[in-house]
Amino acid sequence: MLACLLAASCATPQKPKTGATTPIVQLPKSHGPQVIDGHVPPFAANAWEPFSRADAVAIALREWRLFGQPVDDDPPETRPIPPPDQKPEREPGLWERVGEYWWIGQAPEEREAAWTGRHDADGTEFEARRDSEFAWSAAFISYVMRIAGAGGDFPYSPNHSTYMNAAVSGTTSVLRAYAPQTYAPQLGDIICMGRGRSAGLRFADLPTAASFPAHCDIVVLVASGSLSVVGGNVDDAVTMKHVPVSDTGLLTGADGHVLDARYPWLVVLKVNYLR
Repeated sequence: MLACLLAASCATPQKPKTGATTPIVQLPKSHGPQVIDGHVPPFAANAWEPFSRADAVAIALREWRLFGQPVDDDPPETRPIPPPDQKPEREPGLWERVGEYWWIGQAPEEREAAWTGRHDADGTEFEARRDSEFAWSAAFISYVMRIAGAGGDFPYSPNHSTYMNAAVSGTTSVLRAYAPQTYAPQLGDIICMGRGRSAGLRFADLPTAASFPAHCDIVVLVASGSLSVVGGNVDDAVTMKHVPVSDTGLLTGADGHVLDARYPWLVVLKVNYLR
């Protein structure tokens, strides 16, 4: 028996198979008979507290503080690209955090659920220059919504366009989509834009038949003339930026054009919090 134990202790650990079924957690009877995937904390999956905008904002700000409270209000094309060894998403303690965004924010069968800020689904470290292939801004939004208690109706996805399209088409009760000139974003709401080849998209183009490159931020402060928003994978970190708004809080001026000269804001997602 001792020999068997010694042999077992010397065995090479095996990596878990990607997409393997996650452990199942049976919640206490006081919280009902639900069974959830083990990668989602019971307090979030079973709504131990009502889904609230205060919690969502607090979670987003907590993650921003974890990354050192970066603020970047420069036009994106003017930002210098940091050297590979200086990207926050790859730093000790932070690449693991990005991995938690993926693991908690995605369904366990998604290959992206196993990614980190520097590893692919097989645990192989990818080169820093390839990080655009592992963009995690949608994973961040999904993580915040999941931990805040949005529940199973939120369309968690590695692509922002998934929940933008779901909100416009009405296939989720957690989100409602508005054109930027029709609704003033509130705390905890999500503002989104197309990027790259999709920067020219307009609200009337939604929903789209296929996914498209995009970015979304969570509103963490509403002030006169501007919003403070927080998003993931901005400068390879969780970063805050400030977005101009009209006197009535809209992203657009009286002519209907977006006031922010840096970003083509496409849609405002009103989050239907319980409180």
